[in-house]
Amino acid sequence: MMDVRNYSLVTAAYWGFTLSDGALRMLVLLYFHQLGYTPVSLAFLFLLYEFCGILTNLFGGWIGSRMGLRITLYAGLATQVFALVMLSFVQPTWAASFSVAYVMASQALSGIAKDLTKMSSKSAVKLLVKGNDEAENQTALFKWVAILTGSKNALKGLGFLLGGVLLSWLGFAASLWAMAGALAIILVCALFMLDADMGRTKTKTKFTQLFAKSREINVLSIARFYLFSSRDVWFVVGLPIFLATQLNWGFTGVGAFMAAWVIGYGFVQAFAPKLIRKSGGVAAKARAAQIWAFALVLVSAAMALAIQFDFHPTASILIGLTVFGIIFAVNSSIHSYLILAYTDSDQVALNVGFYYMANACGRLVGTLLSGVVYLYAGLSGCLWASTALVAGALLSTMWLPRSSHQSSAISEADDDMLAGVTNA
Repeated sequence: MMDVRNYSLVTAAYWGFTLSDGALRMLVLLYFHQLGYTPVSLAFLFLLYEFCGILTNLFGGWIGSRMGLRITLYAGLATQVFALVMLSFVQPTWAASFSVAYVMASQALSGIAKDLTKMSSKSAVKLLVKGNDEAENQTALFKWVAILTGSKNALKGLGFLLGGVLLSWLGFAASLWAMAGALAIILVCALFMLDADMGRTKTKTKFTQLFAKSREINVLSIARFYLFSSRDVWFVVGLPIFLATQLNWGFTGVGAFMAAWVIGYGFVQAFAPKLIRKSGGVAAKARAAQIWAFALVLVSAAMALAIQFDFHPTASILIGLTVFGIIFAVNSSIHSYLILAYTDSDQVALNVGFYYMANACGRLVGTLLSGVVYLYAGLSGCLWASTALVAGALLSTMWLPRSSHQSSAISEADDDMLAGVTNA
């Protein structure tokens, strides 16, 4: 059973933020590529975005556990509004070094905003799921996490398209102001509607608990690091620049393809529970993560070979990335379920924050490698790097528990949800 009202409010706020975040990524990438920035310079524009996401996930979970997830959610939305307005003042006449530093600072704020919002929203799902027994809880948890994550990525893809279209129609600054205004309206609406104590722990969380994690959470966090670095190593800089320069696609075409890929990836995430066997509980999902990671290694290597030998590059990109996206989406959805299944309700903000800190670390490494590897080895080099990183994710998931036992954290989570102690 789901607390539908609060779930709907959290999801709506997350959707609004995600749409603006996807559009912002495409606006920045295409606008500064148009101004003549190199792939490495473009990668640097996003480094602080990812680095601040690491810190935000780590400390945001601690803050959320003490003050409540509503506060961190609002802080994320408000910070994004400020970052959009700040970025709108960039001028093409500024010195390149100052311009890069200014954009990096605004992207740092946006990175803080993104991970405050994501950590708050995904943690809230754990608190809002209630069932009559353990099996019902786990099934409902997988379902609602998949819906939230899948819908988020579909909207992020739509944001990529929106960014390309807005840049063509309104220009850079006007697009940013329009998005800031829309997000401000969402923030005002959310301020008066969410429960005040959502996600606040019953006891004060010690700072040292930020790093005191179970084996399952540590292993899953390492796997998440490798998984998302394997995507961003070609996704952030390599692919859009390849489409624009090697295949001569326009801004709208690049934005549309990136959008279609992420939207499709989101839909697959939402339906992932239907693709994974329902029996077997948490241990079965861990084994599924290993199987799907192995499939991703094979697909990534096949794409790298096709691009390296110039084997119908357009078709290889379109077909290969479609298959990659499907498999990657299922992997990501399983991970998102497992992190909540491995944690108890009273520590959900801390553990989800730690887990998404690892996610942000992977994105940071992938972003930097995307610019550097593309500059020296092209898109095929990015895809070979992706293959190696996916292999790291596969090896990491081999350390997840293989037995059918339920950890004490999972059992405690179910007891807490049955007792309704989280004030959700």
